[in-house]
Amino acid sequence: MASPFPTAPAATIDPRVRIRIVIAVMLGLFLAALDQTIVGTALPRIVTELRGNDIYTWAFTAYLLTATISGPIYGKLSDLFGRRPVLLFAVSVFLVGSALSGLSREMWQLVAFRGLQGLGAGALFPVALAVIGDLFDAAERGKYQGFVGAVFGLSSLVGPAIGGIITDTVGWQWVFFVNLPIGAVVFAVIWRSLPRIRPSGARPRVDYRGASLLVAALVPILIGLTNKQSADWSDPSVGGLIAAGLAISAIFVWVEARTSEPIVPVDLFRDRAFTISVIAMFMASAAFFAPIVFLPRWFQVVGGASATQSGYQILALLGGLILSAITSGQIVARTGRFKPLALGAPVVLAIGLLLLSNLRADTPLPVLWSWMFVTGIGVGPMFAIFTLVVQSAVAPQRIGTATSSLTLFQQIGGSVGLAFAGTVFASRMAEELPRQLAGIGLPRQLVETFAASGGATSRLVGTGDLGQAILAGAPAGAREQLAPFVPDIVAAVHRAFSLATASTFVFGIGAAVIAAVMVAFLRERPMRAPAALPSEEPEADSRPRLVTSPGE
Repeated sequence: MASPFPTAPAATIDPRVRIRIVIAVMLGLFLAALDQTIVGTALPRIVTELRGNDIYTWAFTAYLLTATISGPIYGKLSDLFGRRPVLLFAVSVFLVGSALSGLSREMWQLVAFRGLQGLGAGALFPVALAVIGDLFDAAERGKYQGFVGAVFGLSSLVGPAIGGIITDTVGWQWVFFVNLPIGAVVFAVIWRSLPRIRPSGARPRVDYRGASLLVAALVPILIGLTNKQSADWSDPSVGGLIAAGLAISAIFVWVEARTSEPIVPVDLFRDRAFTISVIAMFMASAAFFAPIVFLPRWFQVVGGASATQSGYQILALLGGLILSAITSGQIVARTGRFKPLALGAPVVLAIGLLLLSNLRADTPLPVLWSWMFVTGIGVGPMFAIFTLVVQSAVAPQRIGTATSSLTLFQQIGGSVGLAFAGTVFASRMAEELPRQLAGIGLPRQLVETFAASGGATSRLVGTGDLGQAILAGAPAGAREQLAPFVPDIVAAVHRAFSLATASTFVFGIGAAVIAAVMVAFLRERPMRAPAALPSEEPEADSRPRLVTSPGE
């Protein structure tokens, strides 16, 4: 069967060298994605040893913040100066951050070095995807982009187990030190094998003003969304920061529209394929974060699973994601058609979330696993397809910028989805808990006492003996009256928690439907294979040229 794509090669590199580069890039992606999950299992031990319970959440926030913000900057720099120097720099920063994180002796040191790690990881996501766009034409690109989604799913699956094993055997420091030998291999392969792109013509200009404004806009937005988990939208630390970030974002857009080499070119959004892909990816990420975050909590609170066990309970979700991501990439590569999958994926995601919205305390696990599998099937194709669409829609010299912009909106979409889902959960829990307690015949006075105590909120979202946690959280004078009702209270809490968890998926259904509607307006056009990357001869349009000797 003839390929449905143009056959122009993306670069004249030996196929074996290409595969070696792809493996190294995937390893780098795996390290960056793994660091978002592996640390979670080790964090309780880290917090205990470093005595940093008051700022422990920043061990996650600092990493995600710097990784998200630096992504678009790295993407633009890779278009200006080439993928190789940017990736080598980013891997080096990531490894230095990993080593220093493992050597931390105070919690503030760990937070700072995790931020340094994220600064390196910020390039590994978008620039790695851009490398695949450079190395392969559209006929092959889909196969490899599909594996990217599988890498993210695999890191979510094995991260908790690896973190637990390392922490319990050789110490939490090796959660970070394990990155060093693998990262060294990634660095060596990129150094030896990835071709170097040299700019010809005028010296590239770096948009320092745009980069500064981008950082100034994204930092308050992301911190505000993170603070939403513990404060209301009206709180200055949430709504105030987000409003400030949006105001600076407006200035950023105005400045970028008047800059010759902007970090995020505004004219990209004039392309329908790019704009629709960005919006659809934003919405899909917002829809998908609720299952990833709230289902493990449900397994812990209602199912009695440990933190590590709850990670494996979502295997069906991640299995569906990995399977559909790989399969969709192969289908697009063979047929050249992407719209049926791009349209069907958010529809399947909405169906899966609709099924999950029926979650109850007594839902059989096989039924829940089947709902999760359907949800994962709906997510997987979007990791591969929208990257393919974006890379095909732009000129070769803008692949890095376009890919990093897509990745930025994907990450922000996840943060927005988590913030809204958390709001819905807290509101529904506050509404359902008194109702469920009243339904078991608990005296009104005890209902009010219990609901007003810390045991009704923070103590009910952990693992362990829930009955003991309930008594511990109740006022000392009410414990004797409360004790006979504890088994019924536990059942009521499980019902309320299940209903609150189920309600978080409703927001995702709406977001997935919006993604599907946007994709319906996407015009299917042949995925353009980029012309062969520029040769060593100077070009009239002053595009970068490629030195194809690896490591030259």
